[in-house]
Amino acid sequence: MISVNNLTKVYKLTASKMKELRTTENTKIAVNKLSFEAKPGEIYGLLGPNGAGKTTTLRCIATILKPTEGSVRVNGFDTVKEGEKVRGSIAFLTNEIKLDAHFTTDYMFRFFGRIHGMTEEQIDKRRDELFTRFDIHSFAGKKIEELSTGMKQRAAIAVTLVHDPEVVIFDEPTSGLDILTARTVTDYLKELKEAGKTVVVSTHIMSEAEKLCDRIGIIINGKKVIEGTLADIYEQTHTDDLEDAFFELYKENGGDVK
Repeated sequence: MISVNNLTKVYKLTASKMKELRTTENTKIAVNKLSFEAKPGEIYGLLGPNGAGKTTTLRCIATILKPTEGSVRVNGFDTVKEGEKVRGSIAFLTNEIKLDAHFTTDYMFRFFGRIHGMTEEQIDKRRDELFTRFDIHSFAGKKIEELSTGMKQRAAIAVTLVHDPEVVIFDEPTSGLDILTARTVTDYLKELKEAGKTVVVSTHIMSEAEKLCDRIGIIINGKKVIEGTLADIYEQTHTDDLEDAFFELYKENGGDVK
């Protein structure tokens, strides 16, 4: 269970960043009073354009960032006050988290398993399960730097899930993957949902969100502009397609659709 309550994250901008953004303001509100819940046994999708605040939100949930205001709780634990307990119960995968290039997938998997306090027997069992599921056995002994983009992503997913966490947070889970591997990942996320896990994904692929997510929250400029099932969103936007709904909401909230 993830509970986000009035989450606000404000960044201080450097002079160079102010120049890049063409602003005289020395702060930027990345997330603005955002609230939502993701429940066990469902996949919650967080959608929005680049810069909307999706990744910042996920980093706050994963304890990488501290909220400026508001609170986040994971399985009842406060992400600021009880960060260690939160980290023990979640998996967080983002493209910006890279495995050490000089080590093999097998070494990294075992290393993170030990960090999570797993026994060698537990690691071996989990390794066989995940390496088979994501077809990793053939390159398990190769260094990360020798792997293709798709192989690296599969390795990162396996390492992230080593401890069989109750909460799974994936930021763009199929980015850089070929269509077959992407399907393997989305099918596995559905299996995690069926197993009662809490799953949160961010994606810019609308067709993926339509097939994968039980409920969706769309954020624009750091604010949640709509939330619900696909049927709810279609009804509220008078559309029958998620991409059309997204563009309607984007235009309504100040976006420039060219």
